[in-house]
Amino acid sequence: MANIKDIAKIAGVSVTTVSRVLNNHPYVSKEKKEAVLQAMEEYNYQRNINAVHLSKGKTFLIGVVIPFTNHPYFGLLLEGIAKEAVKNNYKLVLFQTNYDENREIEALEMLQYKQIDALIICSRSCGWDVIEQFVEYGPIILCEDARDRNVSSTFIDHYNCFTNALEYLYHKGHQKIGYCVGRKSGTNSKQREKAYIDFLNNVNLSFDPDYIFYESLKFEDGVKVVQQLIRMDNPPTALLVTSDIVAAGMITYCKEKEILIPDDLAIMGFDNHPIAKVMHITTLEIPLVEIGEKLFLQAMDSRNNSHQEINVKLIERQTV
Repeated sequence: MANIKDIAKIAGVSVTTVSRVLNNHPYVSKEKKEAVLQAMEEYNYQRNINAVHLSKGKTFLIGVVIPFTNHPYFGLLLEGIAKEAVKNNYKLVLFQTNYDENREIEALEMLQYKQIDALIICSRSCGWDVIEQFVEYGPIILCEDARDRNVSSTFIDHYNCFTNALEYLYHKGHQKIGYCVGRKSGTNSKQREKAYIDFLNNVNLSFDPDYIFYESLKFEDGVKVVQQLIRMDNPPTALLVTSDIVAAGMITYCKEKEILIPDDLAIMGFDNHPIAKVMHITTLEIPLVEIGEKLFLQAMDSRNNSHQEINVKLIERQTV
């Protein structure tokens, strides 16, 4: 297969001229450009895009780590990231990890080997000791509060918004408040746990570990939570649910079992997904598409680390 030197020889021009034609350089005569293009067509010349990227020091690829592709939360984040990628002529390399640390490390190693220009981690499974081994190789951007780390981040202050939500339910008259989260570990989950314990202490309420429900990620998980509530002797009267999808599952099953919302059980969701509007779920609106856009723009800015806090908004409906 012909290379750039072969094309130059066939066309009777210099290698520099061929390179200028390939890069649409304006200062090439019409005759020389036509000779190069004719030689390329005759010998079916294909550019070595890896070599082009190497010469420019960029791949125009951004890696994106998400645990799941079929969850609305990560789908909306990805929508925002993809929107900015198209605007800036970048492509995305998607890593679905299922919270497998080894898969996340594979993404970090692609950054190390310059196969991608930056890496956005939407939900982290690796510890900071692992992440910090790779910060020297390129921009790493996280969707969590990482202000004390050598990375960039766009984040929600989950401690404050969780505290505000708990106080809202408390002022509605609820003293037996529980919550549902996706993961027990993780920075966001730990912030929520601390907010919950501090809130109980501040209002002199006792802690009941049975009021916390982990691994609540899908619609079906909401059904399972309600099934657990039915078996409890002293169930909570209100639940703060960190996913509108899970909250929707809970409400649907409550209707089947003739559990009145909010009289028997008040439910407050997170994110303000379309399903929250359809099912009239009181929720905390998190602008996930906007967060995705900011994550991408941070990935393009390799000059220094930046941190952006995003505000949430209470959307009051019929479930509390």
